[in-house]
Amino acid sequence: MIEFRFHGRGGQGAVTSAELLAQSAVADGKYAQAFPSFGPERRGAPVQAFARIHHGPIHTRSKVYEPDVVLVLDYSLTAIMDVAAGLKPDGLLVVSTSKTPEEVRKDTGYQGRIAVADGIGIAMEVIGRPINNITMLGALMKASSIVPMDILGELVVGRFGEKIGSKNIAAMKKAFEDTKILEAANG
Repeated sequence: MIEFRFHGRGGQGAVTSAELLAQSAVADGKYAQAFPSFGPERRGAPVQAFARIHHGPIHTRSKVYEPDVVLVLDYSLTAIMDVAAGLKPDGLLVVSTSKTPEEVRKDTGYQGRIAVADGIGIAMEVIGRPINNITMLGALMKASSIVPMDILGELVVGRFGEKIGSKNIAAMKKAFEDTKILEAANG
């Protein structure tokens, strides 16, 4: 089983990203679940979402405490929380930032694989808005290839319609191309 934790701020789409990832896995013949973790948060407050993907039924119903993959939509969260907390040493940290993977390693202390893409910059360039949740799924696909990009793209269009969906797919593909990956420090 592969477990994911998404970090974002209210309104950035972390929950939507987790849902689309899970739906893509199901469409690809796998089992999946996605769920948020938030209380009375408001727009801009830190939010977490979770997903699990497996080749068989998933019986676990708890939060993800030791994820294989962490995706961070807002780099400013690294200053107020340990986004890599519980992340497995052989896991993957995917971060939206214009910083290098080496700078992210220094800032977070995480020694496993790190993938970065300037999700906000790409979203502004391609979509015209600083909403990078779908954009960063492209970075996740580059670093993990957990679900086929074409299935994910179909679901994005189904969720947002052709006009908005196609822009998001273009941003996702650009993030895929632009993602920089730093292998584990001990690898």
